[in-house]
Amino acid sequence: MHWNQRLLYSQVYCASFLIWISPGVTVVDVAGSQQGIPLSVVKLWASAFGGEIKSIAAKYSGSQLLQKKYKEFERRGRVEEIDGAKLVKKVAENMEEMFRRKAEAIRHIVEAAEEAHHQHEEVPDLQYEYFNAVLINEVDEEGNSVELGGDFLLEPNDHFNNLAVNLSLSVVQVPTNMYNKDPDIVNGVYWSEALNKVFVDNFERDPSLIWQYFGSAKGFFRQYPGVKWYPDEHGVIAFDCRNRKWYIQAATSPKDVVILVDVSGSMKGLRLTIARQTVSSILDTLGDDDFFNIIAYNQEIHYVEPCLNGTLVQADRTNKDHFREHLDKLFAKGIGLLGNALTEAFTILEEFNQTGRGSICSQAIMLVTDGATAMYDDVFEKFNWPDRKVRS
Repeated sequence: MHWNQRLLYSQVYCASFLIWISPGVTVVDVAGSQQGIPLSVVKLWASAFGGEIKSIAAKYSGSQLLQKKYKEFERRGRVEEIDGAKLVKKVAENMEEMFRRKAEAIRHIVEAAEEAHHQHEEVPDLQYEYFNAVLINEVDEEGNSVELGGDFLLEPNDHFNNLAVNLSLSVVQVPTNMYNKDPDIVNGVYWSEALNKVFVDNFERDPSLIWQYFGSAKGFFRQYPGVKWYPDEHGVIAFDCRNRKWYIQAATSPKDVVILVDVSGSMKGLRLTIARQTVSSILDTLGDDDFFNIIAYNQEIHYVEPCLNGTLVQADRTNKDHFREHLDKLFAKGIGLLGNALTEAFTILEEFNQTGRGSICSQAIMLVTDGATAMYDDVFEKFNWPDRKVRS
């Protein structure tokens, strides 16, 4: 068999390379001796190998194109001495102007929203057709526009990654688990229509703006420019603006939270399932500026994550997902002694605050239970009166 048909493996080094031939193992050591293969053959192989590497590198690095571009501008190019201090100052001024325009756009939206909401009077049975982001341009079996749909002009735009958008109007997105004609939502959508003009004006003043939006505490999300939303494979739109980090951080102050979950015998079955889901939903409302821990209680105290006994952790995605995994391990039995759990929660918050860690802001205890058998005034009097620093 020819030697190059038996080549299995090569190792390339800076000063020398080895060629391993199998299974009889013929070895060529360029730095030293050679056995069985002429050195000229090895040089030929190395040259071919190097040429192939060079060709691949040129193809994927774009070096030849860069060289061509450089030569095109070489004659017109010149070397100039640059004052570094002036350059940094200019960059700082440009950045300041950019952020100023963005802040001004936000201020216009806030002022318009406050004014429109102040002037609006709630109408319990208000009927109002608006452009629902999921239903626009949808038709029924007879070819007629569906309710809350209608014709909505969409055109591809390079500034928005070539998405089809409408630069004149915004659209409204409502999560699937909410009724899109709920009176609270319809009233909010109605008065927030005033933001359309502000969105357009902001974009005309500063074309570098991309998306502008308004998130309502009622659950609807107004987005400009208007764009069509598509449900997932199950027909669900799970996006809820109130669970987004930007909304949480804007709507709430940083906080330290201890979540108490009742796992006494009365919580068996569906109640415990609901409790797990409730805790998971609470975690969705926490952001990176928050700190938390979860304690399950019956006649004893059980930290959901035993390794984090007596402390709080940052509510980042990793920690929240980790705690969610542990929620499935909860089971109900025994009697619920809430007083002990409250004492533990107050103690954690007090000690953690004294360390100077955490949010150094609001503190709260959240209780998930099917009912408390007493008021536990003695616990609140000991830890939380008269200042009431901890909300519960």
